[in-house]
Amino acid sequence: MYSPLIVDREEPKWFLFAQVMQILSSRRSRQELAKQGITPVPMAESAIKILLLSLYFSVDLAYTIRELTARRKLRRFTGIHEVPTVDALSRFLSRFQEEQFLALITGLLNAGGSRRRRRGRNTFLIDGTDIPLDLNWFRRSFTKEQLKDRDYRWGYSPTHGHYIGYKLTMVLRYPDLRPVCVLLHPGSPHDAPLFDEILGELQRRRVIRIGDTVVCDKGYYAYANYVQGIFRFNVVPLILTKKNFSLQKLLGKFVYPLSIFGRSDTADRIRRYRELARRLLRQLQEQDRFREIRSRIEDVFKIAKNAFSLRRIHRYTTRSVTKAVVLNVLLTGLVISQGFRSKVQLQRLAEW
Repeated sequence: MYSPLIVDREEPKWFLFAQVMQILSSRRSRQELAKQGITPVPMAESAIKILLLSLYFSVDLAYTIRELTARRKLRRFTGIHEVPTVDALSRFLSRFQEEQFLALITGLLNAGGSRRRRRGRNTFLIDGTDIPLDLNWFRRSFTKEQLKDRDYRWGYSPTHGHYIGYKLTMVLRYPDLRPVCVLLHPGSPHDAPLFDEILGELQRRRVIRIGDTVVCDKGYYAYANYVQGIFRFNVVPLILTKKNFSLQKLLGKFVYPLSIFGRSDTADRIRRYRELARRLLRQLQEQDRFREIRSRIEDVFKIAKNAFSLRRIHRYTTRSVTKAVVLNVLLTGLVISQGFRSKVQLQRLAEW
């Protein structure tokens, strides 16, 4: 049984959600919806507001629509004048591809902040978490053979054990903790082989630039990833090391690619690689400081799961799961953008 959605602007939770609604009602948000082809814009704006309202208060979508229909003050608060039915809302959202929703994240999150071009070097945090589906596999057995034709897979998380679902990889920009990339993989593939794919996606979207730093936990540890980060992506790949890490072995793998020789900018590229390598070696000596910074992304995952219902998803295709995850990440990013920066603030928000 859910609590009634009675608007109280003096209550902190409603006050915070009012800031989120203000961003979604802005002209820039409508421009982003039109830019991604999610039209008609008024219907798209109402649909996203309804979905985020449902996630924010952890209530069923049908219940959210009933509350909107019954409460004029709630409609006025959200700026929703015509409330669609659940079927109409589902049909509307099914028209759009998950890529449109993925591209929408950056646009809507930027709508809540400055559009000034960022300058200088930036730091990005990368980590993954399990996304279990709402399947009762105690009642019905699911073998690996049976899941071959399904979008989801068996996976394992050190925190939650075995599960059926996906692995979510998220990239945050530090220190504002704004989500800049979301990737979804069936099951629980190991992090290290995903490193090239993640940085390739960041490069394709023009998120990372030459000289930026990416901070990853030990799951991404591999000598090849340090090499690829510097020589292929031209960033500082600060991957926290394991006990068997050998600095001499790493230095032995830093070999200039043959493709840079015979070019007009060979000397410039060599200087760039040397500078990136020096910064990496210097930052590897400061791992304790970066370990605390990297832990912020774990707090963001806790907020998405505990506060905004990402712990278990009642959807069963990659397309529908991606849309649900994207909307959850969008809500999490919009809430954090209201001034939640410190570790204590993030932990309190996760326990809200």
